[in-house]
Amino acid sequence: MKRIILTGGGTAGHVTPNIALIPRLKEMGYDIQYIGSYNGIEKDLIEPLHIPYHGISSGKLRRYFSVQNFTDPFRVLKGLGEARKLIRELKPDVIFSKGGFVSVPVVLAGKRAKVPVIIHESDMTPGLANKIALPSATKVCCNFPETLEHLPKEKAILTGSPIRQELLSGNKIAAMDLCGFSADKPVILVIGGSLGSVAVNNAVRSALPELLEHFQVVHLCGKGKLDESLADRKGYKQFEYISNELRDIFALSDLVISRAGANAICELLALRKPNLLIPLSANASRGDQILNARSFERQGFSVVLEEEAVTKESLLDAVNSLYQNRAAYMDAMRDSGQHDSINTIVRLIEESHV
Repeated sequence: MKRIILTGGGTAGHVTPNIALIPRLKEMGYDIQYIGSYNGIEKDLIEPLHIPYHGISSGKLRRYFSVQNFTDPFRVLKGLGEARKLIRELKPDVIFSKGGFVSVPVVLAGKRAKVPVIIHESDMTPGLANKIALPSATKVCCNFPETLEHLPKEKAILTGSPIRQELLSGNKIAAMDLCGFSADKPVILVIGGSLGSVAVNNAVRSALPELLEHFQVVHLCGKGKLDESLADRKGYKQFEYISNELRDIFALSDLVISRAGANAICELLALRKPNLLIPLSANASRGDQILNARSFERQGFSVVLEEEAVTKESLLDAVNSLYQNRAAYMDAMRDSGQHDSINTIVRLIEESHV
């Protein structure tokens, strides 16, 4: 039996693309093993899928001063030893890495064991973990045309991001019932990331009276961020978080207001949802969401409003413009050529160990 090790963790974005690949890999006859950190979010996401999970020591590689910078290298070295041992025992045919710091020891150990390694970079420019992993990779998959300029030419392939296929099969009627919405107004879905976004939430709520004149709004606002004063507002439905019903809400939505995390916007591309992106400020990140959003804007997939420029008026103007021109955005997404990510990546996996 062919065996593959999947790795990646630290955030959900380093795990969900791996999860999207699993059904297709099973169809292809792969025995799938997962290497993550001892107790990271990846463990919680993978174990319910009944995929054998192997924990290793993991340390964070920081660009800034921290006392942990003196201890984490030892955790990384320990993880490297554990990854080597696991690879000797599991004897994989190929390793696929979605990034995050836990993946670095696995990729380095795979190269040493002469196992083909394919890595995937979601953001416009490689993060620190993938920069370290690049020399050990056989192929590097990416989401953005601009990323190809930052990668070794002989290794880089524009694949897009693997998308959970269940997202493509939502039920509009089920979502309408869940939200208590009618069929007479279009629907805006607001997503502020897995933890929610105070900036996005505040902007949407400040513009809510005007938005509800023409739209219905379903708002995924994050844990602890519900506004009870709006609980009974007609045409407005808020949830802290939603899981299984997300595909139904996507199916119902005509527009999406979202942060610009790479996996989130690749889902919007796959679903061809006209979208307004409000990327996380460069003050709170390395600026990757801004780069992601601007790439989607250049390709004609998105309208972009930077967080510092968000006001009630600018939000309403952007939403109205997006809705009026929605057909053009849908056409651009349809013509993008990035709708077959899973099969493209699985083909690379197959070719790597023929």
